[in-house]
Amino acid sequence: MQESPHKREYIGYSERVPIVRNGGARNGAASSFRAAERAVFRRLRTPAAVQVFLDNLAYNKEPDGPTCRSPRQVLRDRTAHCMEGALFGAAALRLLGYPPLLLDLEAVRDDDHVLALFRQRGHWGALAKSNYSGLRYREPVYRTLRELVMSYFEHYYNPSREKTLRGYSRPVNLARFDRIAWMTAEEGVWSIPEYLCTVSHTAVLEPRLVPALGRVDERLFQAGRLGGAG
Repeated sequence: MQESPHKREYIGYSERVPIVRNGGARNGAASSFRAAERAVFRRLRTPAAVQVFLDNLAYNKEPDGPTCRSPRQVLRDRTAHCMEGALFGAAALRLLGYPPLLLDLEAVRDDDHVLALFRQRGHWGALAKSNYSGLRYREPVYRTLRELVMSYFEHYYNPSREKTLRGYSRPVNLARFDRIAWMTAEEGVWSIPEYLCTVSHTAVLEPRLVPALGRVDERLFQAGRLGGAG
């Protein structure tokens, strides 16, 4: 996804996303999957367990062209990139009773990154699939979405070692895409990343601060690539 052309503001927005874990919604979501698929999800009892599953998936480098796999396709193919991992994470969180929320991290001269959000005891955490070790899981210890997003800032850099994170979207509840059966679709669910590109984003820093940003040092650069797919 490319940088959004939409106007940004330096103020926060409402973060009143429901945190009630809904057992009825969880059971309804589970019924969308086949028995063998549900068996995999049953083993993922916590957000941290979902992250371990994501980390163990092969990173999808799209050798045959762009893909946007549904969670069902990720389970079948055992591979995912950032967007596909976030979709799988959101589905797994939904089966644990959380709302299926995505948040887009917007970058310059770099790819966007997508998180699956969850909240515990009023604090935000996130799941993510990434080729960079610092752009994955976050414990639910962040009081606001901005706090959570800024925890990624120093770890978000391109091969030229520029720190590239510039904005973040409001949370998007994927229940709005239930009409296309996003969790179990047999074809790519491209309407979701397309929608994320249209959502307003909030800037993480003022433009006047950008020229003073330093480059990532060698140690952090190499640490971030640890375990990457190359």
